[in-house]
This record gives sequence, C-alpha cells and structure tokens, in this order.
Amino acid sequence: MSTTPHIGINKAGRAKVGKELGKVLADSYSLYLKTHNYHWNVKGPHFHSLHTLFEEQYTELATAVDDLAERIRALGEMAPGSYRQFSKLTKIEEAPDTPPEALEMAEQLAQGHEAVAGTCRELIPIAEEVEDEVTVDMMIGRMTVHDKAAWMLRSLAA
Repeated sequence: MSTTPHIGINKAGRAKVGKELGKVLADSYSLYLKTHNYHWNVKGPHFHSLHTLFEEQYTELATAVDDLAERIRALGEMAPGSYRQFSKLTKIEEAPDTPPEALEMAEQLAQGHEAVAGTCRELIPIAEEVEDEVTVDMMIGRMTVHDKAAWMLRSLAA
C-alpha cells in the first residue's frame, strides 16, 4: 500500500502547505499552554469569570491542535510535536515565570489569539495557490474562533 496521499495536490504543494500549517500548529499549541497556565494561576476579583473563560478557550485549542496536526498528516507531512520545534515556529511569547495580574493575562491572551489569526491569514494565499480548499476552509474557521476569543478577552477591560 502506498503512503503517498493522492488528494489532488502535488508533493511540493503539500509540503509547502504542511510547513505553514506547522506554524499554525505551533502558535495554537503555545497559546493552549499559555492559556492553561493562566487558568491555573489567575486570581483576584475576576477569578471566576476568567478561570471559566480560560478553560473554555484552552479546551477549544486542545481540539484545534489535534485537527491541525491531522491535516498536516493528511497532506503527507510530519507534524511538529516537540517544545523545541514549537519554540522555533511560534510567534506566541511564553508566559512569564511570575504570572501577571488577571486583566494583563486577558490582554496577553487576546494578543495571542490575534497572532494565531494572523498566522492563519498568512497561510490562506499559499493554500489557495495549490488549490487546497480544505486548508483554506480550516484557516477561515480558525480565524473566526481566534477573532471571537480576542474580542471576548478584550471586552473584559472595557
């Protein structure tokens, strides 16, 4: 049995999209980790609402990273999966060793969601170029989730 995907996208196109999807995966996983960290460490008058919101967001991200990695594999590429690989690929800054105040956590996570949405947006023309409509659709869905998450987080400071 052949392990080469025959999905209508040539090898070079699959490799190019897979590489860029690896960046979205790294950003998403890094944001997942930061969100989970802040869920554990949030405190203050906004504790309950942020603890709950952060849990909703990291749960959604956990599903997303699996979907992203599986898309990379469906393209016939290897998904990055180590902290070392993610740290080389991500735009997301790590959480500081001393957690910030609750509303600063929300601000940092809003910036993280906007960064992931930006990485998704950068991938769309690459996927369109090789006629990978599945990845284009996936990136539009991810941008929708990240734009909404950033809005919700930013609304806390209003």
